[in-house]
Amino acid sequence: MPEPFDLKTFLADLPHLPGVYRHLDADGEVLYVGKARDLKRRVSSYFRKTGHGPRIEHMLARVARTEITITRSEAEALILENNLIKRLKPKYNILFRDDKSYPYLMITDHEFPRIVYYRGSTRGKGHFFGPYPNSWAVRETIQILQKVFRLRTCEDSVFAHRTRPCLLYQIGRCSAPCVGLISKEAYQADVERAINFLEGRTTEVMQDIESRMMAAAAREEFEQAAALRDQMRALAKVLQQQTMEQVGDDSVDIIAVATAGGRVCVNLAMVRAGRHLGDKPLFPTQTQDESAEEVLAAFVAQHYADNPAPPVLVCSHALPEPELVELLAQQQGHGIRLLTRPQGTRRTWLEQAERNAQLALTQRLTQTSAREARTLALAEELDLDTDDDSLEALHIECFDISHTAGEATQASCVVYEHHAMQPSLYRRFNIAGITPGDDYAAMRQALNRRYAKAADDLALMPSIVLIDGGKGQVEIARQVFVELGLDIGTIVGVKKGDHRKVGLETLVFVDGRPPVALGVESAALMLVAQIRDEAHRFAITGMRAKRAKARNVSRLEEIEGIGKQRRQRLLARFGGFSGVVDASIDELQTVEGISEELADRIYHALR
Repeated sequence: MPEPFDLKTFLADLPHLPGVYRHLDADGEVLYVGKARDLKRRVSSYFRKTGHGPRIEHMLARVARTEITITRSEAEALILENNLIKRLKPKYNILFRDDKSYPYLMITDHEFPRIVYYRGSTRGKGHFFGPYPNSWAVRETIQILQKVFRLRTCEDSVFAHRTRPCLLYQIGRCSAPCVGLISKEAYQADVERAINFLEGRTTEVMQDIESRMMAAAAREEFEQAAALRDQMRALAKVLQQQTMEQVGDDSVDIIAVATAGGRVCVNLAMVRAGRHLGDKPLFPTQTQDESAEEVLAAFVAQHYADNPAPPVLVCSHALPEPELVELLAQQQGHGIRLLTRPQGTRRTWLEQAERNAQLALTQRLTQTSAREARTLALAEELDLDTDDDSLEALHIECFDISHTAGEATQASCVVYEHHAMQPSLYRRFNIAGITPGDDYAAMRQALNRRYAKAADDLALMPSIVLIDGGKGQVEIARQVFVELGLDIGTIVGVKKGDHRKVGLETLVFVDGRPPVALGVESAALMLVAQIRDEAHRFAITGMRAKRAKARNVSRLEEIEGIGKQRRQRLLARFGGFSGVVDASIDELQTVEGISEELADRIYHALR
């Protein structure tokens, strides 16, 4: 057994050094993670002064022990603090739930570089531009580069095996380097111009295109001059369509915080190389008694722990800890300025970010109220706890089975939690070893695979398990739960009404409760229908993808002379089934084991 925690001795022994502290409850769960320049002063303040906000007071009432980690500097403590927050997700820290990395635009390291949407580490080969606030901004930029500089976007495997230009060349979106319609030198020059454009040197790019156009006209190469004229017009049109004024090669992040109705929105807008790339609203949790300044500080610390910071941050509020910027500068390896009273265009950007933050928050409050009302209605119908914490934690999983005449059977499991669907927690189960079309056996297999571990750890169990089906499917679920020793009271079947009419569904149970007919206007039914329909959609899309893959493979193997090895070689060489379909007879012959006769047979069999 661990020794009792002696708070008085612990506080007396704390060092006057930088580090990270963690407050834990009696079960060892981390409640809160914080950093400190001086651990003794910071940690002692929790236990020696009053006047904390309700959230911290509530947390302190549950603290059973505190642990510390000493670091070499406050900057190192900042990094460790945010790594722990992201990994542990402590209940009383301000949390930003959007854990996705921000997207980049990458120009690959290739003889004929490709432009591509990219997420992940930027330490590899190639040129990386960003980060961008959302995927739409990256794809819009890719379209601009296609229109103006005609750079390729195709996969390297497709590029290496083209024998004729693709449709993008026909519509003026690619210069077709794959078939030699542009030299390596000329294509590389277009890549350099695209890089200059992305780095904000648009005037330089325009002047270059104009001088080349005039030179081509002087040489009476009028076709080339016309092409350059069209390129210059396309670039000019792009620049005119920018919704925000450009400011040279300015790179700035604009961060606006809006509060209303007990909720907070942090809106992040990004300007890179003078181009306003758009913005992204984020909605942190655990902000009940935190000021806008404290929320801003939490965002800045967490966001820039994983993402590069530009040299200028324009913020709607001041940071409560001004030294945070100095710590970030140490971490990032370059100077960072924070502005709260910007002038000129930067002021316009901040005002726009503040308006967007307020608008996003208003929309979220409206949507959240409706979602919370649905969760509350369902909890009341099922006689569950209806306090705010219980509703926030209500975890629903729903299963559905999908196949086509017994082919490509899949089960889907979707998750509803925090008043919203949680796609990152969805699961698919490929069903095998059953009689084709046996939905009961498929459901039994899916439930066993999903909840086998829950028998040893009940924390893995959801609050409700929705089964899209009538008495038969629900009985299978009951049998599985009894075999695993799980609570059958969590099982809720969704039985369709007469003639499968929407609104006449009934909730059925296996623990003795009578069925519940919710009614057409029921908010609870709207939630159940939403979850059930999402499970159905998720199952169907998975089944169709599996079926298409199986049919493509079988189409190849049905060709006389094509076995497993030759099929694998073909798919590897051409980057998938569609690449094999597009390949010419001569290209097919380049694959090991494919003769001219067999190549001809494959070519005509796939058409």
